[in-house]
Amino acid sequence: MKSEAVGKQLFGPQLGPDGVRFQFWAPRAKSAGVVIDDQAPLPMSQDDQGFWSVQTNAGVGALYRFEVDGETVPDPASRFQPLDVGGPSQVIDPSTYVWKHPEWRGRPWAETVLYEAHVGLLGGFEGLQARVPDLVALGVTAIELMPIGEFAGARNWGYDGVMPFAPDSAYGQPDALKVLIDQAHGLGLMVFLDVVYNHFGPDGNWLPSYAPEFFDAASKTPWGAAIDFHKAAVRRFFTENALYWLGEFRIDGLRLDAVHMILDQSWLVEMAAEVRSAFAGRHVHLVLENENNDAGLLRAGFDAQWNDDFHNVLHVLLTSETHAYYRDFADHPAERLARCLADGFIYQGEPSPNHDGRPRGQPSADLPPTAFVSFLQNHDQVGNRAFGERLTRLADPRALKAAMGLLLLCPQIPMLFMGEEVGAREPFLFFTDFHGELAAAVRDGRRGEFAGAPGFADPKRRDAIPDPNAVGAYEASRWTDSAPDAADWRAIITDHLAVRRSDLIPRLKGASSLGAQAVGQKAVVARWRLADGATLTIAVNLDAEPVAADLPDTATLIGDHSPGARLDGFTTLAWVSS
Repeated sequence: MKSEAVGKQLFGPQLGPDGVRFQFWAPRAKSAGVVIDDQAPLPMSQDDQGFWSVQTNAGVGALYRFEVDGETVPDPASRFQPLDVGGPSQVIDPSTYVWKHPEWRGRPWAETVLYEAHVGLLGGFEGLQARVPDLVALGVTAIELMPIGEFAGARNWGYDGVMPFAPDSAYGQPDALKVLIDQAHGLGLMVFLDVVYNHFGPDGNWLPSYAPEFFDAASKTPWGAAIDFHKAAVRRFFTENALYWLGEFRIDGLRLDAVHMILDQSWLVEMAAEVRSAFAGRHVHLVLENENNDAGLLRAGFDAQWNDDFHNVLHVLLTSETHAYYRDFADHPAERLARCLADGFIYQGEPSPNHDGRPRGQPSADLPPTAFVSFLQNHDQVGNRAFGERLTRLADPRALKAAMGLLLLCPQIPMLFMGEEVGAREPFLFFTDFHGELAAAVRDGRRGEFAGAPGFADPKRRDAIPDPNAVGAYEASRWTDSAPDAADWRAIITDHLAVRRSDLIPRLKGASSLGAQAVGQKAVVARWRLADGATLTIAVNLDAEPVAADLPDTATLIGDHSPGARLDGFTTLAWVSS
């Protein structure tokens, strides 16, 4: 089976029997041409929608650029950049790879156990391929790749991408990505991709110079002018991108980064509807990151949202940190955790201290538990710390292991961050590969972000924050399994995921909350009605002191303890009772 082509293509090279048709959007440009293999430019013609195009006899492997009003630029919808963002784009034949597992149709959402991974740190597409069997053995059912769209240099988190259709050349050829996905599918593993539709990176984005209409200069974001999703061509660019990854690469799901920065939210609903229609015969999943806690989008075509509330309240309970956005969770954290387990979002319209007292969120209690992706760590929550410390450096290991039990056994969809399975202690730092003035601005800006943070009043302390552009920041982020309790962590996660697979996943679709209560300063008991009518009870205590708790007397216990009236310190217990 070859890759799936979906819908009419407006962006990117179109390969046919007579050569390649090139097309791009620049409504105000006065002239345009395509330069193929450094030959003289071929003139392009413009239609009434602002698209420039030309049919050529170019073939697979041709290197090309667009010449727009005298400026030479790569294709913003390039499928491959062999010489990085500043080099020419390359024509790729999407039909060369024949899938070995054409029968794959994905897995139901309730079966999802995510594992967030950075492709570069794991050795590129080929390096990650070697790790797939180990992840399957762990009990993971889906790898989530941090963004892979072409970015400047050899090192980047991926959120500075500028060509969202091109797998970054530092990671391997496009077909190497297909091999990785194909192997994962053969072992029953889904592959998700993190996509960035809210901004372009600062190096290698030429769109503002020849297509300023792509942006709304009056609407500002932390990255500059907002992408103008009110324009039909812009909406189509990103809808095609979603269809491209899901069809051309048979990706199983997309995680959309920071959609609260997409100013026209109607595009999200429109795109989700087209995806659902195009891939009706497959399990395809759409997940949001959304600071606004917009529950409405979770009823409008999206499977789930990354639940920062879950992470943030548990971080407070595990570390006692209450600065920055943790202020929102500093008071009564056990009660807030109980609300999170029962309702999904903690902030459902209440004033948020971290948002200057403005209301944040919408009611979410009617949503199923599986509408929320929970995690203890991820790239943001670790990497946006000044020194990239993981929780293994910040929390009591006994409390952290109890929190891991809660994460993996509650009905929400769990996500692990790479290295958690071995209790990695190495940092995950912020890293880029910029040069010159941009490198200095990123380094100084990064250090300036922490000027008001506890412990960083001294400029010398801020100067000790690693330079994101230094190779050492990247290399220091490579984790190993050398932690002294690595085997314990692997056993805990493997065992808990085995229980989840056998006792919970078959009963998750249709599960609903029966409420949750704080029973101590760091202890909560929560209950859910499962699909078969059984009751799941989870009791967690993240403190050293035992607490009194109303626990079931007759139940099937998941764990090594017996039901009773006391919940021991640093413990997570779970029961399924009829």
